[in-house]
Amino acid sequence: MNVCIAAGGTGGHLYPGIALAQEMMRQDKKSQVQFVGTPRGLEAQVLPMVGFELRCIAARGFMGAHPLMALVSLVQLPYAIGQCIRLLRKKRFELVIGIGGYTSPPLLFAALCLGIPRVLVEPNVIPGMANKVLCRIADMVLLSFEETKRSFPGIPTRVVGVPLRREFQDCQGIKRVIGWHDDRHTILVFGGSQGSRTINRVVVHAISLLNASRASLRIVHQAGGSDCLFVRHSYAERQLDVTVVASLDDMAASYAKADLVVCRAGAGTIAELTACGKPAILIPFPSAAGQHQLRNAEVMVNAGAAVLIDEAHLSGQLLADTIEALLNDTNRLSIMGKHSMALGKHGATEKSIMSCRELVEQSSRRVA
Repeated sequence: MNVCIAAGGTGGHLYPGIALAQEMMRQDKKSQVQFVGTPRGLEAQVLPMVGFELRCIAARGFMGAHPLMALVSLVQLPYAIGQCIRLLRKKRFELVIGIGGYTSPPLLFAALCLGIPRVLVEPNVIPGMANKVLCRIADMVLLSFEETKRSFPGIPTRVVGVPLRREFQDCQGIKRVIGWHDDRHTILVFGGSQGSRTINRVVVHAISLLNASRASLRIVHQAGGSDCLFVRHSYAERQLDVTVVASLDDMAASYAKADLVVCRAGAGTIAELTACGKPAILIPFPSAAGQHQLRNAEVMVNAGAAVLIDEAHLSGQLLADTIEALLNDTNRLSIMGKHSMALGKHGATEKSIMSCRELVEQSSRRVA
């Protein structure tokens, strides 16, 4: 199957696309997968490292942008569609997949012009603006949550879960192989693929307040590239022994070793947490479109798998108290982990590809 995927800008858009691409290649080595994106997004850094080609197009985000930049983005859209049409014609793709964000519209509209089947992937409880618009020209929308169906009336949908890379399928097995060999609790902290300045600063303060339990903790803090040195220096000033990194190359292993995770509530993060059965303290990004991170977090909280702290009320003391309460109640942590594991939609990547193959076969039969 020859597939073109628009997945970029952020890790939440990119990594489900990579998961789909890798599984397609695993199932059929003759498959061809092409990504479209921009040189400004995370895709430009990550895709070369995982062995997939990126074709850059003239796409820009306009939601929340300055009015002038939004106008520039709209003016560029026809040119970006033309770029995608030329690419799709040249390589004779059988399917296009959009995973939200500003790179999806040009590819989906180009595919519509050429009669190529179109699939959207919506990982969040509340759909993003791009998918709300593009669903009208999509042949199928793959969802992660049953309640999201209400946002796509009259559109063929399937609830499959968030596509995850294959290493997340055996997170518990990873823990048995590479887990720490002492009794210290491990806390994993991250604020998304680029890090979060707000979370970084509050966590540093919170950890400095954990006087009673700090010696029994191991902390791994992914701070993002732009904030890494500052966070490392802040811990050092407080004489705190914390592992601070700009990025985590092996997320599955990082989750596997963690007893508690402090993080945002993007759809990909929620899927990874539940695949690995990890309890979490969730701090949703308040500016996420449609408050979708808050709604994602509420799914875990309502299942008893996480604690939610609204960023408006976030403080070092509140976070420290929350961490202390959880670490001092190992039974509660264990139960939260079990609830988290029960939420996981295992096999989402394979189910997504099966749905894509069925759509391509149906389209081929209609053409024949």
